Amino acid sequence: MPGLLRGIVRTAAVAGTATAVHGRVQRRQDAKFAQKDAETAATRDQAYADETAPPPAPAPAPAAPATSATEDRLAQLKSLGELKQSGVLTDAEFEAQKAKILAG
Repeated sequence: MPGLLRGIVRTAAVAGTATAVHGRVQRRQDAKFAQKDAETAATRDQAYADETAPPPAPAPAPAAPATSATEDRLAQLKSLGELKQSGVLTDAEFEAQKAKILAG
């Protein structure tokens, strides 16, 4: 009977040690993989956020240079003056059209 009891105790000690070692290894691996999983999730979330972010607003169209607007008005006034010189427009019509060009 003492031999049987010794065998049972030895088996229990080996099984207990194996369980303790397995538990310690399992906890270390869980911690290691949890950190990797967190890094992977953060990377995935960042990629998803980049993918779903609205595209940047397009740059506003450049305003027409002020010089072309001024040149356009000068050209209109010049042609208006030529029409008055040729007698097509009266003084009142010329002044009315000139006021429209300068106001616009």
